[in-house]
Amino acid sequence: MKPQVSLVIPLYNEESVFRSLITRITAVIEKAPMSCEVVLIDDGSSDATQELMTDQAKKDTRFHCVFLSRNFGHQIALSAGMSRALGSEALFILDGDLQDPPELLEEFYTHLKNRNDVVYAIRKKRKESYLKKLAYSTFYRFLDKISYVKIPLDSGDFSMISRRVTDILVQMPEQSRYIRGMRSWSGFNQIGVPYERDAREEGNTKYAFKHLLKLASEGIFNFSEFPIRFITRLGAFSVLISIVYLFTVLYKRIAYDAVPEGFTALLIAIIMFSGVILISIGIIGEYILRIFFQSKQRPLFLIDKEIINGEETK
Repeated sequence: MKPQVSLVIPLYNEESVFRSLITRITAVIEKAPMSCEVVLIDDGSSDATQELMTDQAKKDTRFHCVFLSRNFGHQIALSAGMSRALGSEALFILDGDLQDPPELLEEFYTHLKNRNDVVYAIRKKRKESYLKKLAYSTFYRFLDKISYVKIPLDSGDFSMISRRVTDILVQMPEQSRYIRGMRSWSGFNQIGVPYERDAREEGNTKYAFKHLLKLASEGIFNFSEFPIRFITRLGAFSVLISIVYLFTVLYKRIAYDAVPEGFTALLIAIIMFSGVILISIGIIGEYILRIFFQSKQRPLFLIDKEIINGEETK
């Protein structure tokens, strides 16, 4: 018999926090009013995470482990877990660093049963550095202004989604995935639940600045027309400056019989227009790169092995 709810948790080098995670998860699912499974996805860990997952899955059949063939990244690992989860009613998505409290399972489930297809968490407080909080807040508000899809402010992947929304997200073929945006795009009834995001319990964050920048770019390029329209506006602005400068030079030539001397003005114009061209090429290149990877039609991920009901399969 299929479980009603699947807890989907991607892991990457989480050896230090694994035991605390299992303790809290086990306590939550044992008192939950619905049947649950826990889907742990190993995203190519290089520490003892895989061994710990294997031991846990073989001694507790409620734990379903998926081992990817290499590190594919957080959003792909999450997509892999969603595709393998068996929950008949919903998926409860959270990170393995315990910044997303698993104890909210029942509260989310109550909201889901109240005719909602998506219950997403809203971070009202974050126990992180001021600069990091400022960067997150600025990005979410910038994306809110430019996105053609209404993505809730201060919400991440931490959520519960119904089975039908899960099936829709799994069927989406895009290689560059921004799951919180895809979740919002799906529509249906969605509700936000405020919570305080805890500090990471142990270990170091796996989201370095370059990974955060990549995730932000996926949100901007996948759910906004702003970058491509920005090129048009930048080009129009540059032409306007050129026209103003042209009329200024003509006015000085006619009125004062003088033309600007030296190469300073020419140098500034070359630098400015070269910058505009390079920025435009870079933005277009981001779209071309996404088309290039999508056109390959490679699978999103490769699974090395799974452990289901205590049995290992390949």
